[in-house]
Amino acid sequence: MAETPKTPAPAAPRQNRLGLTLADYKGGRTTLCAGCGHNAISERILDAMFEMGVPPERVAKFSGIGCSSKSPAYFMSRSHAFNAVHGRMPAVATGALLANRNLLALGVSGDGDSASIGMGQFVHAMRRNLPMIYVIEDNGVYGLTKGQFSATADAGSTSKSGVVNELPAIDTCALAVQLGASFVGRSFSGDKKQLSAMLRAAVAHKGTALLDVVSPCVTFNDHEGSTKSYAYMKDHDEPLHEVSFVPAYEEISVDYAPGAAVDVRLHDGSTLRLRKLDESYDPRDRVRALTRMAEAHGKGEVLTGVLYVDPAAPTFLDLLQLPEEPLGTLPPARTRPSREALAAIMESYR
Repeated sequence: MAETPKTPAPAAPRQNRLGLTLADYKGGRTTLCAGCGHNAISERILDAMFEMGVPPERVAKFSGIGCSSKSPAYFMSRSHAFNAVHGRMPAVATGALLANRNLLALGVSGDGDSASIGMGQFVHAMRRNLPMIYVIEDNGVYGLTKGQFSATADAGSTSKSGVVNELPAIDTCALAVQLGASFVGRSFSGDKKQLSAMLRAAVAHKGTALLDVVSPCVTFNDHEGSTKSYAYMKDHDEPLHEVSFVPAYEEISVDYAPGAAVDVRLHDGSTLRLRKLDESYDPRDRVRALTRMAEAHGKGEVLTGVLYVDPAAPTFLDLLQLPEEPLGTLPPARTRPSREALAAIMESYR
């Protein structure tokens, strides 16, 4: 009697350099609409953290209110998390980083959460160059309140009901570059390769890494006439360069012709490599970045890629001259002024 062939044992799940599997970085099951661009962004964040070997327990996720701010629940359930009130995520992230600078802060916000009610918080987070990854999941509408235009909706775009937006859009990337963020990029939730490379570079960057990701709302803003739809992005996406990223723990190999690429060394020794396409563009030039964004807007293009990067810019924690140890771990002897120090301070006011 012939033997029944044995079923081969399933292959062991792939592990990263910490010995963790992709399952160790997953979260709850998404409740967003099927096909929502936010889910694709969550998957890219999960992949980036896994590939970079970031301990999930080191990550602190921050969010506000909106469809986008629900998404941190769908990845990295082993990480810290704080869901703040509408538009106030940056203040909470700032406090957490001041208390523990060893955290890797990941803020996930939306165009309404950051560009409307949270604009004041957004502006000051950018000018402080707080060491955090700040992802804006940008769909141009308020998805939780039936699809009204948000502040990032382009003038002339139409809503699902046919209403035309007459107000100019706020460009969060241009604001971030102008105000002091040291890593600014724009991508598309449907561009897996570009977004993955930019997220991994953002993890290695020391300072504010602002990523505005066009993320179509399949329920309210994926129709003809929308400038935040899948079809529009595929027809009008204008990549500045091909983005690749080489972590510090991998061997660096050069496969580009001389002069065809720009290498930016990040703080941990990783390399952000930008291969030029049809133009000479240096992302370290702040004025050129702002000019190029304005040119693209005038042509109806959606410029994607790393728009600006300055690895040498001091962070908010550097400017405050904080110690290397987290403030929350310091003993009272190092945080409480002595009686003599207080007396000297009082005397200085006499």
